[in-house]
Amino acid sequence: MDFADPEFDMGIRHEEGCVDFPRMKEGGLHSEFFAIFTGQGPRDDTTFAKVNEGAIYIFNAIHDNVGKNSEQAGLAYTADDAYRIKKSGRIAAFIGMENGYPVGLDISNVKLFYDLGARYITLCHTRNNDICDSSNDPAGPESNGLSHFGKQVVKEMNKLGMIVDVSHISDKSFYDVLELSKAPVIASHSSCRALCCNPRNLSDDMLLSLKANGGVIQICILSAYLKTMEPNPEMEAKLNDLRSRYGNYDTIATETRKNQMRSEFREIRKKYEKLATVSDIVDHIDHVVQVIGIDYVGIGTDFDGGGGVDGCKNASEMKNITIELLRRGYSKKEIEKIWSGNIMRVLRQVEEAA
Repeated sequence: MDFADPEFDMGIRHEEGCVDFPRMKEGGLHSEFFAIFTGQGPRDDTTFAKVNEGAIYIFNAIHDNVGKNSEQAGLAYTADDAYRIKKSGRIAAFIGMENGYPVGLDISNVKLFYDLGARYITLCHTRNNDICDSSNDPAGPESNGLSHFGKQVVKEMNKLGMIVDVSHISDKSFYDVLELSKAPVIASHSSCRALCCNPRNLSDDMLLSLKANGGVIQICILSAYLKTMEPNPEMEAKLNDLRSRYGNYDTIATETRKNQMRSEFREIRKKYEKLATVSDIVDHIDHVVQVIGIDYVGIGTDFDGGGGVDGCKNASEMKNITIELLRRGYSKKEIEKIWSGNIMRVLRQVEEAA
């Protein structure tokens, strides 16, 4: 969403938000997937065209931001690219797409987004779409998992070498994807249901199925997915007031007003939110390791999408997760797998399968 602002520059250290290249360097974060996020809205030809255009605008903004900061970062399209860019002393910027909504009903858009640099697509977001059912849609299931079109999307992603991302999708959609996909998948930002009973998280049975697929769960460091939080009526009242004044974020007409809403949203969170901790993050990593092993876990912050805990509120504090892993006795080799080895393995296997 920050990339939508033409004034936003990743090369400058910001006080607002969670991520920029200087703070990534401070936190020891060598690579990240930058998300083309689209909130779910109406599903008609006119809206599909508008949403598709908006997604392409963000793709171009990411390319432009990396291009004008080429001494700090480079775009990565493959696992080898990431290691080459890191060796040059720069940050490797991958691109992912959070919500397949901009695909619309046109399968050729999958290749369009691949050609623009996307290396994963989160099939849906908080509402059902034409690809699959969401884990959070209050209306309940619509396609009973993957739709017929959704099956085409998964096959096309396998063919091109794009990782299928199962975060946000319903349990039935999850199992449908694993039955269909010829390559490993990821849950780019999900946590463990055994520790926090949230439909966005994966159950132990889902973790076992993910292992059988060869995939990776990247623990989401958003507090509501890490622990069952106590009621926070003061913050909810402030957020409800914000929504009543601005309406739905996706229907706000101007970027200036969107920026104002995001800024107020961040201030409310900063002042009122009760956060989980770095220890809670590593509890979830421990659980995955105990259930399916060290080779299937990673970290997916959801920074600037709600992610951030006490001790790790932005990219400059990422090293604190490593400190906690060391404190609990994880080896250097195991920590390397958690931070990058596992997701890079999946990316390589997806490339090879294609």
